[in-house]
Amino acid sequence: MAASELYTKFARVWIPDPEEVWKSAELLKDYKPGDKVLLLHLEDGKDLEYRLDPKTEELPHLRNPDILVGENDLTALSYLHEPAVLHNLRVRFIDSKLIYTYCGIVLVAINPYEQLPIYGEDIINAYSGQNMGDMDPHIFAVAEEAYKQMARDERNQSIIVSGESGAGKTVSAKYAMRYFATVSGSASEANVEEKVLASNPIMESIGNAKTTRNDNSSRFGKYIEIGFDKRYRIIGANMRTYLLEKSRVVFQAEEERNYHIFYQLCASAKLPEFKMLRLGDANNFHYTKQGGSPVIEGVDDATEMAQTRQACTLLGISESYQMGIFRILAGILHLGNVGFTSRDSDSCTIPPKHEPLSIFCDLMAVDFEEMCHWLCHRKLATATETYIKPISKLQATNARDALAKHIYAKLFNWIVDHVNQVLHSAVKQHSFIGVLDIYGFETFEINSFEQFCINYANEKLQQQFNMHVFKLEQEEYMKEQIPWTLIDFYDNQPCINLIESKLGILDLLDEECRMPKGTDDTWAQKLYNTHLNKCALFEKPRLSNKAFIIQHFADKVEYQCEGFLEKNKDTVFEEQIKVLKSSKFKMLPELFQDDEKAISPSSATSSGRTPLSRTPAKPTKGRPGQAAKEHKKTVGHQFRNSLHLLMETLNATTPHYVRCIKPNDFKFPFTFDEKRAVQQLRACGVLETIRISAAGFPSRWTYQEFFSRYRVLMKQKDVLSERKQTCKNVLEKLILDKDKYQFGKTKIFFRAGQVAYLEKLRADKLRAACIRIQKTIRGWLLRKKYLRMRKAAITVQRYARGHQARCYAKFLRRTKAATIIQKYWRMYVIRRRYKIRRTATIVLQSYLRGYLARNRYRKILREHKAIIIQKWVRGWLARTYYKRSMHAIIYLQCCFRRMMAKRELKKLKIEARSVERYKKLHIGMENKIMQLQRKVDEQNKDYKCLMEKLTNLEGIYNSETEKLRSDLERLHLSEEEAKIATGRVLSLQEEIAKLRKDLEQTQCEKKSIEECADRYKQETEQLVSNLKEENTLLKQEKEALNHLIVEQAKEMTETMEKKLIEETKQLELDLNDERLRYQNLLNEFSRLEERYDDLKEEMTLMVNVPKPGHRRTDSTHSSNESECTFSSEIAETEDIPSRTEEPSEKKVPLDMSLFLKLQKRVTELEQEKQVMQDELDHKEEQVLRSKAKEEERPQIRGAELEYESLKRQELESENKKLKNELNELRKALSEKSAPEVTAPGAPAYRVLMEQLTSVSEELDVRKEEVLILRSQLMSQKEAIQPKNTMTDSTILLEDVQKMKDKGEIAQAYIGLKETNRLLECQLQSQKRSHENEAEALRGEIQSLKEENNRQQQLLAQNLQLPPEARIEASLQHEITRLTNENLYFEELYADDPKKYQSYRISLYKRMIDLMEQLEKQDKTVRKLKKQLKVFAKKIGELEVGQMENISPGQIIDEPIRPVNIPRKEKDFQGMLEYKKEDEQKLVKNLILELKPRGVAVNLIPGLPAYILFMCVRHADYLNDDQKVRSLLTSTINSIKKVLKKRGDDFETVSFWLSNTCRFLHCLKQYSGEEGFMKHNTSRQNEHCLTNFDLAEYRQVLSDLAIQIYQQLVRVLENILQPMIVSGMLEHETIQGVSGVKPTGLRKRTSSIADEGTYTLDSILRQLNSFHSVMCQHGMDPELIKQVVKQMFYIVGAVTLNNLLLRKDMCSWSKGMQIRYNVSQLEEWLRDKNLMNSGAKETLEPLIQAAQLLQVKKKTDDDAEAICSMCNALTTAQIVKVLNLYTPVNEFEERVSVSFIRTIQMRLRDRKDSPQLLMDAKHIFPVTFPFNPSSLALETIQIPASLGLGFISRV
Repeated sequence: MAASELYTKFARVWIPDPEEVWKSAELLKDYKPGDKVLLLHLEDGKDLEYRLDPKTEELPHLRNPDILVGENDLTALSYLHEPAVLHNLRVRFIDSKLIYTYCGIVLVAINPYEQLPIYGEDIINAYSGQNMGDMDPHIFAVAEEAYKQMARDERNQSIIVSGESGAGKTVSAKYAMRYFATVSGSASEANVEEKVLASNPIMESIGNAKTTRNDNSSRFGKYIEIGFDKRYRIIGANMRTYLLEKSRVVFQAEEERNYHIFYQLCASAKLPEFKMLRLGDANNFHYTKQGGSPVIEGVDDATEMAQTRQACTLLGISESYQMGIFRILAGILHLGNVGFTSRDSDSCTIPPKHEPLSIFCDLMAVDFEEMCHWLCHRKLATATETYIKPISKLQATNARDALAKHIYAKLFNWIVDHVNQVLHSAVKQHSFIGVLDIYGFETFEINSFEQFCINYANEKLQQQFNMHVFKLEQEEYMKEQIPWTLIDFYDNQPCINLIESKLGILDLLDEECRMPKGTDDTWAQKLYNTHLNKCALFEKPRLSNKAFIIQHFADKVEYQCEGFLEKNKDTVFEEQIKVLKSSKFKMLPELFQDDEKAISPSSATSSGRTPLSRTPAKPTKGRPGQAAKEHKKTVGHQFRNSLHLLMETLNATTPHYVRCIKPNDFKFPFTFDEKRAVQQLRACGVLETIRISAAGFPSRWTYQEFFSRYRVLMKQKDVLSERKQTCKNVLEKLILDKDKYQFGKTKIFFRAGQVAYLEKLRADKLRAACIRIQKTIRGWLLRKKYLRMRKAAITVQRYARGHQARCYAKFLRRTKAATIIQKYWRMYVIRRRYKIRRTATIVLQSYLRGYLARNRYRKILREHKAIIIQKWVRGWLARTYYKRSMHAIIYLQCCFRRMMAKRELKKLKIEARSVERYKKLHIGMENKIMQLQRKVDEQNKDYKCLMEKLTNLEGIYNSETEKLRSDLERLHLSEEEAKIATGRVLSLQEEIAKLRKDLEQTQCEKKSIEECADRYKQETEQLVSNLKEENTLLKQEKEALNHLIVEQAKEMTETMEKKLIEETKQLELDLNDERLRYQNLLNEFSRLEERYDDLKEEMTLMVNVPKPGHRRTDSTHSSNESECTFSSEIAETEDIPSRTEEPSEKKVPLDMSLFLKLQKRVTELEQEKQVMQDELDHKEEQVLRSKAKEEERPQIRGAELEYESLKRQELESENKKLKNELNELRKALSEKSAPEVTAPGAPAYRVLMEQLTSVSEELDVRKEEVLILRSQLMSQKEAIQPKNTMTDSTILLEDVQKMKDKGEIAQAYIGLKETNRLLECQLQSQKRSHENEAEALRGEIQSLKEENNRQQQLLAQNLQLPPEARIEASLQHEITRLTNENLYFEELYADDPKKYQSYRISLYKRMIDLMEQLEKQDKTVRKLKKQLKVFAKKIGELEVGQMENISPGQIIDEPIRPVNIPRKEKDFQGMLEYKKEDEQKLVKNLILELKPRGVAVNLIPGLPAYILFMCVRHADYLNDDQKVRSLLTSTINSIKKVLKKRGDDFETVSFWLSNTCRFLHCLKQYSGEEGFMKHNTSRQNEHCLTNFDLAEYRQVLSDLAIQIYQQLVRVLENILQPMIVSGMLEHETIQGVSGVKPTGLRKRTSSIADEGTYTLDSILRQLNSFHSVMCQHGMDPELIKQVVKQMFYIVGAVTLNNLLLRKDMCSWSKGMQIRYNVSQLEEWLRDKNLMNSGAKETLEPLIQAAQLLQVKKKTDDDAEAICSMCNALTTAQIVKVLNLYTPVNEFEERVSVSFIRTIQMRLRDRKDSPQLLMDAKHIFPVTFPFNPSSLALETIQIPASLGLGFISRV
């Protein structure tokens, strides 16, 4: 179809843009031929009219569909042009963070300016062995392709790394060399790969510097050849350097630095060994301070210096030479500080004793005066005379700088030569891979001689690149047999001719340099005259006569002629060189010697190469006088020669191209500048590759891929059985122009744009199909909806009408009911109203009449009371008047008597004043006194009487007063009604007024009190409410605190549990780490041991060359392989003949230091392991004790009952067995009627007695087992209480540790003593109970013994009876026994009917079990009888054949039944006896020559282990330590030898792993240690070792088992590795889910199943094979689980690693495929009953990665779900999967950058490993749990097939 047909509406195109280079737009209408303008819609929302070029009418570039954006290979794009390439690179770099992209055969590498975790050893292992197209683009993929082609095609390879400064060339070359060093390894002990890598730090320090574009820019080009031997292991390397930038030594631009080594020296100046260099800060030296940027951010120069010195040491540069190098470098720095003073314009001088120069001379060991003289003078030589001429200050400065540059260049070459000498190998080189790290195309504002040489080299490399790309295209077309059309590509040969041809630029430059007065100006004029207007590629600038322009393949470059001649000459004064050559410093003259005389290894050539390598350079074999001539060659001439040599080397190799791109000029991480990127893409040839590819058939599909992708475009009739013809028929219909495609042998070739057209047709077809499906589905859904709605409407109508009818009937019923209700209700209401009124009337009448009667009564009563009140008032008034009158009279009398008494008193006073009066008075005084005394007494009596009367009167008065008061109160109440006593009324009114005032006052007080009370009440209520609120809050706080306390307690409990679990897990992890380290040491030890054995064999072959015809077999060969494992005592036990056979082995010295170190390390690891194991056991015991403490207490009685039931079951089974034996004997005897059969001497009688004896022996064994079982149960019972006490004691100890006060400790001690006493009492009580129980059990055992004796007597009696009576007697006895037993148990359980019922039920169950066992035994007996009949028949036939050869006389003499004579079996002890000289034969037949398959199929598992142990037992029985050592040593050595010989055979390794473990278990089981003996029978305990403790040998065997396990893992890994990626990722288990996208030149492995490809079924079949082999070999189940876990880990790790490194696998459909495959693996685990092996957990990262591919990835909720779901994946893995997620169909969407950033923000706090890939080589630490064998050693038979007839059973 025409390309213009694709320009339809909504088609997207690219249009040029000055800022973004290319901008995307969308067509708003279809393009029609002839249109001058395209209507476009830009992505920023604007519309644009794009005018086409009227001359060319070229349409804008079409944009690729979104499904192809971000492809790994640019050639996979449908439209190949510059904007598509630029956009694809930008999307991969910015959105997906992918820095590598294929462009055909070129790997484009963009510098991320950030450290990425994609260069680890795990990534190297992932890319190793993979096809280049199968993995995502990477420098490792290119290196692997080169390595693979070198090995496959036997052709040398080259990796060409180019790019601008700062693009990452050096890093890419470094990683490529690291890949070779890691993958190939070294062929010698010198570790050449480490030396190759160690050369990088040295070369970077002396050849790299900081520039404005790069902090670690290589200022020289280098080509490193890495040599390989025939096994493709590194044996050496060689380095060639090109065009060192010497001018940087003396000058640096702004923000740049000198070479790193100078700053490293200055940073390390304080070291003691560097004090003699007299260095300081870098700013103190002229040569290091010019750039003004002496420090690089993030780089420590002192650390870098240490690494440089370490690398020098690794490369064999001694300390003296290193110090010599540093002296020379320090001398250069001091030389730069030498200053000159001008004397005049033509001369200058150096100040005397100038310090910098004196330091320089001291360091260089040269004469100060001589050097000072020649720095200021020069020698001019003419034909006849020699002149010494002074030079100006400028000339002296230039000469000083030239000398510094020359010294540095010589030192650089010396170091390179020394590195080459160290890396050179004496072994013959078979092939090599060259890594070229060379500068890219450069163009600056001022371009000089260096840029000219760089661009010249790039022109040559671009020419070689174009030719190679053209050649590959031609080979591809010829291979597919399609017509070859010549592709026009840019040929830059004219530009190369302009530079290097005769009279070219370099030729004219050399000619001008030879002219005495040649200048840059004269050279420019010659250029103009020679090439201007004659060569189209040469131009002259308009405004300059000192510059010229060359049209390079990338761009036009203007070069300034100034400095060309000086730089090309590279002159330095010879006198200064002579001064340096005369130095006493030995190293300095070496730098200036000729190549033939130099001590440095510059003349070393790789002459040992095979014809595969390039031929050595011819100039190295020049004539003796040629060196001086070569010394005069110009820099341009030397560079041209070295460039020609390089091109010859590259043309003789297969090149691989790496183009490094610098994304921006500011070193910002993951920032893409489109302008700078396009410039570099044009310059490095990527776009030229695209143009060449686009000119032919860029899109290529295999027929199967085309059919799978475009099957939707075919009709059923178009599909044929042959895919090729089907594709042809379809393409002829779809694309009418046959020139647009070609059919090859295996592929279809399409022109550019045709795949996009097919994709458009496919998308349209799918879209139409989707629309049709949607239309049909929507119609079906609407019809279903309509029918459902119609049916619902009819149903609703039916129910609505029924509802209405029911409602109407209900209404009628309600109306009738309402009428009836109304009738009765009205009657009820009226009658109720009448009754209420009647009752109310009667009540009113009664109340009215009562009211009137009460009123009348009150009136009568009031009148009666009034009369009484009047009577009392009138009497009170009369009495009151009388009392008042009497009171007045008495008062008057008193007043009168007082007056009279006063008068009398006055008279008496007057009389008293006179003496006569006193005399008169005294006369008769005594009488008077006596009289007065009597009067006083009488008065006292009267007073007493009066007082009594007064008291009585007062009582009467008080009673009267009370009465009067009561009357007065009554009067007050009836004051208004009485209206009497008017005089008294006034006083009463006054009192009433007073009372009213008091009442008012009281009311006010009451009111105030009430107000106060209300206030108080309110305040109280408020206070109560506040208190209630506070109480509520306090309750809430209390509840919250209680809840918090509970939560804290719960949290503390959970925390403690989690902490305990974490500690347990940590201990387990630490233990696993220790195991892993220990097992890794064992692995390394076994590797060293194998290496030692190999060296020993090589020494043997070198020393003892076997004679012709003489061959020594391995069957009798005895080696000293165990010397590194066992002590010298073991080695001494080896046989003397073996020593005489191999005298050479004695000459090989054992590395005892290594052995002792390893042995010491192993001992330390064992101790650490034991400590960790003890800690873990202690923790586990504590946890188990805490869990089982409560569980074991109620189980004590249950254990007793179980023990009793178990004991009864054993006894009943024994009795049942005896009965079966008796029945069989009865049957056997009843069939024989001859009386002689039952006679005591008859054969049958003897058989009977032997069986009886065996039965009794078996019964004894059973008794012993019962006793052992009882003792175990009793020990478990006894262990319950001690466990509790132990836990209590641990708790007490913890409490004691927490106590700090002495008083508390004392109290705790007292409590502990009391606890101990209590425990002692408990123990004593338990001991007494246990003794009682033991006594009861002894009684039971005694009864059982009596029962057994009774049974034996009964058996003897029955044998003497006839058969019929015998049966009856036995039945009678059995009935009697059962009856007695039932009676016994009835009596025992008489008080507890439930126990008796449970006993009866258990009895019935046992009877049923015994009946089932009896049926099984009957079946077995029938089967054995049939076999016996067959054997008897065969024996009869044989006897008949023998009878024919025997005479009748002989027949008469023979006994009647010789066959029936039994032979008594020997009582074997489970030991095997062999002679000392048969030990080698034993080892040979049992180990060395044993076929595992035959043993696994025909013999019991682990038979060799049992045989070896039985031999060890016999040696132990004999107490022969030499024999034990010798046998164990030979066994271990022989197993190692077998595994070394057949170590890649899974069956062999599995077989010996199983037998080694079984041998180890036997040594443990029969060691005599109590921990291992508890599972043994008494017979097995008798077989324990008695004389030797083989614990050390157990450790040796455990180490051997670990080594075998690791070897087994490696074997199965090698078997599974090729299947995993194909079966788990690439194969479509669910057909049709995954789509096939267009691929580029790097074709990937097809996901369509071809013949020979692995599928998931292949993996499952292999897993089944592994599992069946291990089961056949009798491997321990726990060990099988560990192997399966390791297998599943390998499957999951390899699958996930490949998923993370393959962008094409990260899609939704592939996630579904992976989940299905994982489910199949889980189903396999369920089928094998291995779900608890931990294998499923190892697949969890893969499962989560598959889920991550399928979940929704848009919103924040999706991000949260992803973060919680993917807990087994690291952050780097999650982000990597999201970055790699690629839609397969147009309907899927990519993951946005913002969503990925959201994921990163959510996961930033997660602490996980930054490692991207899983360690697929990781091996879980293996353990060998003790698994005792139930097999009795004495029953083991040795088959004759093993050839061990010399061994006898003991």
